[in-house]
Amino acid sequence: MRALTVRPGTSGSVEVTDVPEPAAADGHLLVDGLAVGVCGTDKEIASGDYGWAPPGEDRLVLGHESLGRVREAPDGSGFSPGDLVVGVVRRPDPVPCGACAHGQFDMCRNGRYTERGIKALDGYASERWTVEPGYAVKLDPRLADVGMLLEPTTVVAKAWDEVEHIGRRSWFEPHRVLVTGAGPIGLLAALLGVQRGLDVHVLDQVGDGPKPELVRDLGATYHSDGLDAALRAAGEPDVVIEATGVAPLVVGAMSATAPYGIVCLTGVSSRGRTVKLDAGGVNRDLVLENDVVFGSVNANLHHYELGAEALAKADVDWLQRLVSRRVPVERFAEAFEAQPEDVKVILTLAQ
Repeated sequence: MRALTVRPGTSGSVEVTDVPEPAAADGHLLVDGLAVGVCGTDKEIASGDYGWAPPGEDRLVLGHESLGRVREAPDGSGFSPGDLVVGVVRRPDPVPCGACAHGQFDMCRNGRYTERGIKALDGYASERWTVEPGYAVKLDPRLADVGMLLEPTTVVAKAWDEVEHIGRRSWFEPHRVLVTGAGPIGLLAALLGVQRGLDVHVLDQVGDGPKPELVRDLGATYHSDGLDAALRAAGEPDVVIEATGVAPLVVGAMSATAPYGIVCLTGVSSRGRTVKLDAGGVNRDLVLENDVVFGSVNANLHHYELGAEALAKADVDWLQRLVSRRVPVERFAEAFEAQPEDVKVILTLAQ
């Protein structure tokens, strides 16, 4: 069968190859692959900067933002043929550390976790794949065209879940949220903010194209004139979800909130970028206003469930507009080249 594979550490090694049919495994689901999303991590792996092949192999099947339809399901699994499913990405480490032992493998302490399509486990960019029922998430059938958005949605579902946990240190009734970045993560973070009834503001650098309209159609407010202008127009946010990793925005967000503000950093910054920082002023604001800044990455099963619930409640037409291009897997190179109007690009797997 066909699969999109790469030789990790070797730039330019991505290709569609023939791989063995997935081996039958007791208790596993057999799934027909429908599509996978393409994100920055996939591009890093394709560039040779990241990724690990399974033990004993020299190639890795790509694809962690999955979507498939169950072909075979064992009795008692909770799944049936025809169910729309997404496979969880991360698996707990074999030790396991305390967090992994408690099902919180997104918080792995020793780094020995594995990840499908990324680290030591083949991914989902193949015509068929298998997955343990305990690491599969059933989706609303209405999401058949957009279910590959679940994995990025889990990232922001976790972010919001942690914001709310932190907020419960004291009375917490947020009103205004600022999302920096209007890529898939930022737009999905805005969606979950709107679903919470908050006054959502989204900051990005482009003034036209699909992003401003997508934000406005959520009932949120779009800004493109920089952080200071956005703050003057919107007022101090109670919550910031930072989804760019752009160093000046990261630093600016730390001092942008109202008292008792919470900043969640989801964007990954490049090393070596320096900015001027009044460290004393930032520290003073954080301490005197009881502010919190924290980082968040990956997701566990609870966050997949939260993400699936959020997508099921969303306007499917709006979700479909997040998908800018649907590229057949044979033309994968087109999907790895960014286009000006792109929001989310996916690879279709079915022939």
